[in-house]
Amino acid sequence: MSKLYLWYDFSEYHTNNSLMKNLLFFSLISLLFWSCEPKETPAPVIVEPIKDLPISSSAASKWAEATLEYIKFQPNNSPTFSSRSMGYLGLTMYESVVQGSKIYQSIAPNLDGLGVMPMAPAKVDWETALNEGQRSLLSRFYQHSYFLYNARLDTLHKKILQERTLAVKDTAIISSSRKFGKSIADVIYEWSLKDGGDLAYLRPFDPSFKWPAGSQYWVPPVNGQSSSPYPLMPKWGSNRTFIKTNSEIPIPQPLMYSTDKNSDYYKDFKEIYDVTNMLTQEQKEIAIWWADDPIETAAPGGHSYNLARQILEVKPLNIFEASHLFAKVGMSIADAFVCCWKVKYTYNSERPANYIRRNINGAFIQFWPEPPFPAFISGHSTQVGAAAAAMISVFGNEVTFTDRTHVGRPKDGFRNVEFKARSFSKISDAAEECGISRIYGGIHTKQDNVVGLEFGKKVGENINKLPWKKAGV
Repeated sequence: MSKLYLWYDFSEYHTNNSLMKNLLFFSLISLLFWSCEPKETPAPVIVEPIKDLPISSSAASKWAEATLEYIKFQPNNSPTFSSRSMGYLGLTMYESVVQGSKIYQSIAPNLDGLGVMPMAPAKVDWETALNEGQRSLLSRFYQHSYFLYNARLDTLHKKILQERTLAVKDTAIISSSRKFGKSIADVIYEWSLKDGGDLAYLRPFDPSFKWPAGSQYWVPPVNGQSSSPYPLMPKWGSNRTFIKTNSEIPIPQPLMYSTDKNSDYYKDFKEIYDVTNMLTQEQKEIAIWWADDPIETAAPGGHSYNLARQILEVKPLNIFEASHLFAKVGMSIADAFVCCWKVKYTYNSERPANYIRRNINGAFIQFWPEPPFPAFISGHSTQVGAAAAAMISVFGNEVTFTDRTHVGRPKDGFRNVEFKARSFSKISDAAEECGISRIYGGIHTKQDNVVGLEFGKKVGENINKLPWKKAGV
């Protein structure tokens, strides 16, 4: 504390003999000084942010990759059923590890009819629990072909189990962790049986579907992606979504049908005719890259799931954050397809080829073959819009990454196009390119794409609004 030296002339006291005045003056001077003396500021209290343990996300990433490889080889693969699988697998990944997180919490009670998950034992190796849950659930979703492709799953499962057994050095913990991971998968699998999509791969096309009368409605093409004369899963839109909020989103309306050349409807289709006739090499590459034919790939939803996995490589996360990512993306994709299919089979909108041939040019041929379901809204756009919203909530939009999903595939000789990796600086840019690829393919109009992207974004944002984090975090 600093000292005060006062120089005061007491001669006034002697000359004026006013003791009280002098005492009062001295008191005021002292009070003024001491009130101005700097105070010692207490040190600020530093609150350490809550952090999860830095457990590697390697097991999560490896299972995401294995899931896509496994789905790719499934007979009767479809964009609808594969999206359902990724929704449940992402959720299982998350619920099998979330009880070890300081930040995240179970979202099971907030999903439509799932309820509370089994409690974890006192000591859990979370990588082992995740490994067991993924292996258990994925094998049950594709029971018809499990014995043909089980080696793909068994190899990864055994490798991770061996690594964790060596690392943990406690067989009791490994055993209890495996049981816990499987118990999570068991509960989620039982819940999945009631969503309306179980075993749908065994009946992908519906011969009983009643077509609306009118030339403006879609009918299966003669030379499309599928040889079936029936539509793909027309009842998929009535399936249960992961969250009720998504099933309650009002469905958008398409443009009013018209053959008037001045109408917005005609202009939308005329644009496809013009674009298709002037495709650049890069536009062809974009159309091929995002085509994701389910006969040869993990379908459009699998491409989006793989985008999340690839961004994880450049933006590393721990096991809890990574599982949170795959749960969000998987459920967003799954709900997007349910909601999209509801729209498709509400309007049964025709695709560009038939309209263009009737009203613009009878010899029109689109760049990419037509899929076996109605046009409005675009499934590609809807699911990637939902997945992008989920990924942006985790990584932010400004992320530089390269999509290598189809690198290594043989050149498409018929269309003279190679599969070249695509690089992006924003997640939204990848989503927009995926959507516009269907315009370049000649199988969707602008309204199918734009409305689909926006509709999908709503689906993903609803998934983002779930209470993923604990109160106060």
